[in-house]
Amino acid sequence: MLPDATLADYALRLGDDSLVLGQRLSEWCGHAPMLEIDLALSNIALDLIGQASHFLKFAGRAEGRGRDADSFAFRRDALDFRNCLLVEQPNGDFAQTMARQFLFSNWQELLFAQLQHSANDTLADIARKAVKEVAYHAHFANEWMVRLGDGTEESRARTIAGLEWMWRFTGELFERDPALKPLVDAGVAVDVPSLRPDWEDRISRTLAEARLELPKPRRWVMGGRVGHHSEHLGHLLSEMQFLQRAYPGAMW
Repeated sequence: MLPDATLADYALRLGDDSLVLGQRLSEWCGHAPMLEIDLALSNIALDLIGQASHFLKFAGRAEGRGRDADSFAFRRDALDFRNCLLVEQPNGDFAQTMARQFLFSNWQELLFAQLQHSANDTLADIARKAVKEVAYHAHFANEWMVRLGDGTEESRARTIAGLEWMWRFTGELFERDPALKPLVDAGVAVDVPSLRPDWEDRISRTLAEARLELPKPRRWVMGGRVGHHSEHLGHLLSEMQFLQRAYPGAMW
């Protein structure tokens, strides 16, 4: 494979989204409200980290500088990460975590459903496997949004608060980046604005079933795709990268 910085950047975005959210969900291990939920969130985290491994490995090949998935995951600073801001937001309580998962997984399933037809065979193969996993992630989150929204007064209030916190970051999911236009035109990358109608329909239908309203429109918070992150990512990376930073080259 010839070096291709644009293709590498696209793969980093895909991989970083899954890696950061996988790390976030792993923070629930041993702390979830029920054993069943503990196991479910841990399995979703493992799915996401597996996806990240494939995308980051591919990014290294496309970049052509000898970096592998571990190098990208453990030896980059926060400014070099290309994940969307939504996935790095704190877990908060269980309702906030489900609100984040609900908004992201429904988008990611639509993304991978298109990406599995990418003109790049490797990206298509990764997406073809990942879309089956993400379909479960979305189903899991959708069911919990209904249970929480149509549950007790407290669960409903916490779910509304979680949606309010996360909603401002969703605009970035549909931001068209001119730098990726050559990949979109070549059928390699997905034109993300095209996903918005189906995503909005999914979100609206689930919220209606949960007897919840869509959050009010607001100014979108963006910047993750170009390395402008919230303070939350730095704290996440300090934990995730500790062993490689403290013991460079450590193997386990």
